[in-house]
Amino acid sequence: MEATEIRCMVELEDRHWWYRERRAVLARELRRLGTPGRALDIGAAGGGNTRVLVRHGWDALVADYSETAVRFARERGLKAIHADARDLPLPDMRFDLVLALDVLEHIEEDDRAVREIVRVLRPGGTALITVPCDMALWSAHDLACGHVRRYTRDGLSALLTDGGLVIDALWSWNVLLRPVVAWRRKKSTGFDLKETPRLVGAALTAVMVAERYLPVRSLPGVTLTVRARRPL
Repeated sequence: MEATEIRCMVELEDRHWWYRERRAVLARELRRLGTPGRALDIGAAGGGNTRVLVRHGWDALVADYSETAVRFARERGLKAIHADARDLPLPDMRFDLVLALDVLEHIEEDDRAVREIVRVLRPGGTALITVPCDMALWSAHDLACGHVRRYTRDGLSALLTDGGLVIDALWSWNVLLRPVVAWRRKKSTGFDLKETPRLVGAALTAVMVAERYLPVRSLPGVTLTVRARRPL
């Protein structure tokens, strides 16, 4: 992702309905995990999700390939290092939790990144991973974000299990709004997460909140979310 897109994301993420709901998903998963420990947030950009980790008591580190992202994270008071997800400059079995939220789709050798996630996780440690799904949704937005693919459930499952992770849960996210996203992406000419009018944002937030309570996680969505672990 280019520096301009990172800067735009940092400016938006505290207000935008999409980022807020993703932070809510992360917070629910952290509550499920219980006692906090050491966490690594790979490809964290400005560290919006890393701040959720910190608020829940985790000792969190940002690792990002972009020096711009590392600078933003440090300006927010977060620990951050410049690092390639395919070759992390970190010791084996260091972390209890690794986040890779919308990261793997940027990496040609995504299998190498998965192996690194496994390497730095302690046995029994958790990985939380999100990726965009379904090449039918491919658009100029993906190109602007530096994506090299979107994933299927089977493809993502195979990638993670072949890399050494055990999948505990895999589900779709942003299911109810998929038709809206598909329509918007057909018209997209670039990075399309922009400021949303307040009433529109409130309506979209209401749809996302409703999705939490509906049995739609097995249906096609916009994003795939995985909770996995390194085996003991």
